[in-house]
Amino acid sequence: MKQKLKYRHEMKHKIMNADIVTIKSRIAPIMSIDKNASNSGKYLIRSLYFDTPEDKALLDKINGFSTREKFRIRLYNNDTSFIRLEKKIKHNNMTAKISARLSKEEVKKIIENEIEFLKESNDKLLQEFYVKLKCDRLRPKSIVDYYREAYIYNAGNIRVTIDSDIRTAVNTVDIFDTKSQCISLLENNTSVLEVKYDEFIPDFILDLVQINKCSSTAVSKYAISRAYV
Repeated sequence: MKQKLKYRHEMKHKIMNADIVTIKSRIAPIMSIDKNASNSGKYLIRSLYFDTPEDKALLDKINGFSTREKFRIRLYNNDTSFIRLEKKIKHNNMTAKISARLSKEEVKKIIENEIEFLKESNDKLLQEFYVKLKCDRLRPKSIVDYYREAYIYNAGNIRVTIDSDIRTAVNTVDIFDTKSQCISLLENNTSVLEVKYDEFIPDFILDLVQINKCSSTAVSKYAISRAYV
């Protein structure tokens, strides 16, 4: 089944960890914590990114192309019972995301470039991914880990996330290798604040997270990770 694209506004900012406590104290009374969070209020995200041999997705980002796309396989809290292939599409300051479920065994096959099963799928995204793997020669490039705290405000479908301890795995593209060596991607005491929303965002939300006083930062976890792998 073909998924309808729904574009959302997205803003990203690097923030100092010292500011996180202040921001959380402001938004917690009016925003709900993501239901997927653990008792600590966080959950672990691990993503395996794909790119061409010529690094098209990376270069499109570096060159600031207004329209671009990237594919990644993602799991949460190292739970292999729920794995998704995601295609993220960027158009100016708007983003859209399409996803499809994969099993652990299917992901292992993809990593080994055993991909013929994808073309037999009824899912349009998996079919497209097969074409990209065959024709554009997409291959696994890097793994990125981080802890996410997420807050939701229903009016405007607003989502505020704080991503911390952002790391990349070294010398592996095995997304299931939880013992692989990882190195930090950002400066000490730095995290990434993201704000996503549909049509509008109230000024008081901008005031609470203080991003109305600074410009958006082009933070790409994938692009940063490629400096190391």
